[in-house]
Amino acid sequence: MKEANSMRDPNPMKQLLCQMDYSKISLGNLFIVSLLFAGVLYICIWSPSRSNPLLPYQKPQRICPHTRLKTIKLPIDELELALEEAAMPNKTVIIAVVNRAYVEQSIKADTTMLDLFLESFWLGEGTRPLLDNLLIVAVDQTAYDRCLFKRLHCYRLLTDGVDFATEKVYMSQDFIKMMWRRTNLLLDVLKRGYSFIFTDTDVMWMRNPFMMLDKNETEDLQISVDEYNGDPRSQKNLINTGFYFIRSNNRTIDLFSKWYGMKDNSTGMKEQDVLLELMRKGIFKHLGMRVKFLDTQYFSGFCQDSKNIWSVTTVHSNCCRHIDAKVSDLKFVLRDWKRFTALKAKYPTMGRNKTMTYRWSPHNACKNSWKQEHNTSKF
Repeated sequence: MKEANSMRDPNPMKQLLCQMDYSKISLGNLFIVSLLFAGVLYICIWSPSRSNPLLPYQKPQRICPHTRLKTIKLPIDELELALEEAAMPNKTVIIAVVNRAYVEQSIKADTTMLDLFLESFWLGEGTRPLLDNLLIVAVDQTAYDRCLFKRLHCYRLLTDGVDFATEKVYMSQDFIKMMWRRTNLLLDVLKRGYSFIFTDTDVMWMRNPFMMLDKNETEDLQISVDEYNGDPRSQKNLINTGFYFIRSNNRTIDLFSKWYGMKDNSTGMKEQDVLLELMRKGIFKHLGMRVKFLDTQYFSGFCQDSKNIWSVTTVHSNCCRHIDAKVSDLKFVLRDWKRFTALKAKYPTMGRNKTMTYRWSPHNACKNSWKQEHNTSKF
């Protein structure tokens, strides 16, 4: 017991001082660590903005180096946004232009041109998914509202001082103006790097046209004709701008630029006639373009019906003057198509004889549209 006591420090005051020095060191270290932590926390989380030193107080900003920053895209216009949403991964899009006359029913009508057009995508073979790539260009507010109501890809084309809402009778001055405005828009699309199928809404899509179009990227333009002369390279074919596939490149941009540039020097001519004249003057050869004219067996119309329903891809109500007549005869086209597909489903072996002819219903309303005056008033 005496030995244990002798091992203790005989000076209790010295022992107390040592304990006090150790406490001071610990508290000092703790204070330094806390201060460092607070400084790091302040730097990483809150730092006053230096953008405007004149303000008495500015909202702090997060500038911690570990914070993930969002990339902000530069603003793009509405056309580019619409094209991006509708385009395929290879920047290919399907474009159709409509006005109020094509989306609203007249008193006597039970459907519209736009409804028939969309119905063909529903009934056609392999065409339903293509609606995801269809961009409807509306030239008036009513057409735009109807497009949005149908939940399609829509773009509102504005033209100051021009009313494109009512029906534009074939070759009227307003019709010609609308066709040129359309050409200018499509030139803009090409300049943005988008290839496209342009289709009138009076073209019924019976099958996926991409399956029949040449996939060779050296083909600059593949365009429908009113009557096919049997040669896909012959410039004697009478072109129809109601359906064509064009690739975006310098040659096609130059073509559309020269084409649209002829607008003011082609009084009384619609844009299709001007392109035909340019073709006959050698514009395609001059620009080094490869152009293919589409066989009416596959890309047919009322001017020249396809005789082979097994291969027909599109049906265009060309050679027709008025919307009401087009709607009337296109309803028969869809009815004929539904009958054919029903027979094919009922008699599968029928498909072996694909050379059999099929008679389409006559296009009587369109034939008569050239013989009578037409009231363009909707109501």
